[in-house]
Amino acid sequence: EAIILMLATIRIGAIHSVVFAGFGAGALGDRIRASGSRLVFTADVTYRKGRDVPLTGIVEAALAAPGHSVERVITLARGGHGGQAAGAFSWSEFLARGAGHTGSWVPMEANEPAYILATSGTTAKPKLAVHTHGGYQVFIHSMGRWLFGIRPEDVWWSTSDIGWVVGHSYIVYAPLLFGCTTVAYEGAIDHPGPEVLWQVVEDFGVTGIFTAPTAVRGLMRYGEEPARKFSQSSLERLFSAGEVLNPPAWEWLQRRVLGDRIPVIDHMWQTETGGPMFGNPYGLGMLPIKPGSAGIPLPGIDAAVVTPDGQPCPPGERGIMVVRRPFPGLIQTLWGEPERYARDYWERIPGVYYTGDSAHVDEDWYVWFVGRADEIIKIAAHRIGTIEVESACMKHPAVAEAAVTGRPDEVRGEVISAFIVLKLGHEASGGLRQELLETARRELGPVAVIGDLNFVSLAPKTRSGKIMRRVLKAIVLDRDPGDISTIEDEGSIEEAREACRRLREEIKTGLTP
Repeated sequence: EAIILMLATIRIGAIHSVVFAGFGAGALGDRIRASGSRLVFTADVTYRKGRDVPLTGIVEAALAAPGHSVERVITLARGGHGGQAAGAFSWSEFLARGAGHTGSWVPMEANEPAYILATSGTTAKPKLAVHTHGGYQVFIHSMGRWLFGIRPEDVWWSTSDIGWVVGHSYIVYAPLLFGCTTVAYEGAIDHPGPEVLWQVVEDFGVTGIFTAPTAVRGLMRYGEEPARKFSQSSLERLFSAGEVLNPPAWEWLQRRVLGDRIPVIDHMWQTETGGPMFGNPYGLGMLPIKPGSAGIPLPGIDAAVVTPDGQPCPPGERGIMVVRRPFPGLIQTLWGEPERYARDYWERIPGVYYTGDSAHVDEDWYVWFVGRADEIIKIAAHRIGTIEVESACMKHPAVAEAAVTGRPDEVRGEVISAFIVLKLGHEASGGLRQELLETARRELGPVAVIGDLNFVSLAPKTRSGKIMRRVLKAIVLDRDPGDISTIEDEGSIEEAREACRRLREEIKTGLTP
């Protein structure tokens, strides 16, 4: 029903703003007010890891605050709870009221808004990215062909949610532009068990997968056995984006799970770009894969790594990734905030699009992202990226996932604070902590000073799978984490706080050196 609504909205020239169903009332209300939405479509309930998640109360609470323009709520009854916001239409009533309409489409000028989608910035206030009809379609179709190699006979599965840009572009719109089959899966791909991903591949003959590094690292905890229960013979290629696919995670998936039979391809893009900017062009012709790299700039992407004052960085030198020319998928404004759009994206380094990511290129112009530009850890005179440290920690065979941030240090300026998630079958201990410290030092050298290393069962992450490093920073500094409306599990914050407290106590009492 949600996909039907998206397509119908585009068809009549209206604008949709899809919101992930895991958000709370505050985040939903912010997005409703910022977008000026007049209609809200919701279900009475959604499902997550075997749990019913009621939505009606969230919608009512979001609309209780003043300042919105909503005229009507339409509710799809899924759970039989009978929950419906006061004054709402049912989905069936809404469809009945549309009977007799011709269903004809409305022609739109190419640069008219097609949809808006919230992307979180460094502040609590979300940015509403505006994608247009013409450029967006051209871009996602082009990258679908050049990078993903999508063709009409594909059974394509993006494991994302339609509440994110990946779901918009590569669950809904691009597969339909190609005329291929698209798989839409509701819920987590490790529920009810870690074999779900591979079972769907076998059951539907999936030929291409687009997933996220957090999903890969999550599956690593269970080992290779779940994948071996099902045939992967239909699968031709697998893509990952959202964060860097750390080399240990790539090696596990490429070699141990897939046996080097098909390529595992990392790539990079943003909500604001609509589709991929960097990758290994499977559809045009594969280049050698370099684990940990996001590939090369794709056709039409005039990228450069520059210093904060805009000077080009030579290969191997870290700087800020920018794009020197607009391209069809790039947003032209933020909804209702053209000044913020100019300030955040085009004026930080005048004349270029500012991605906000720190990176370097090698001699072959492969791009290596090391973290957000505002997340670089400065140890003495050295700068080190969060992703570099996390990848180094994951070299240890017991580690499923690592999340790091910097914390102040009187001598070095900053040191690393690490949070480690172990694979099943491994227990936290002082000995393992020492092994991990030695692993990081061996991989990165003595500059990588880890001030504290904490064991947790879950790192604080957004619902789209990105590690919330600003939340980790707040935890290690014992501060309020601020807006956490996008967090997957609020319990991960308290667990991380308790891990920090416990480690400090162990150090204080001499139990941990």
